[in-house]
Amino acid sequence: MSTVEEKLGTLAFKNDHQSHISIPNPKICLTQCKDKPCTKVCPAKVYDWDESQKKIVVGYENCIECGAARMICPFQNIRWEMPRGGFGVSYKFG
Repeated sequence: MSTVEEKLGTLAFKNDHQSHISIPNPKICLTQCKDKPCTKVCPAKVYDWDESQKKIVVGYENCIECGAARMICPFQNIRWEMPRGGFGVSYKFG
């Protein structure tokens, strides 16, 4: 059985220089969101809490466009848009 990481390794990405993901209010992540569920639910590990910077770091280049983090954010503090035309993830089987 393949791991999630092995399956993610089969994807192809065409990255834009412009992120399609943002955190509108970073202060919410620091002061209100204790569990930071986006860092746990994202299979591609796009969201990471940087303790030294006290903020969520977004690695949009790895996004598989599943929407899981946006749905799980209890504060609706993840702004996600479809990547611009021609950019984003390409799935091997669809």
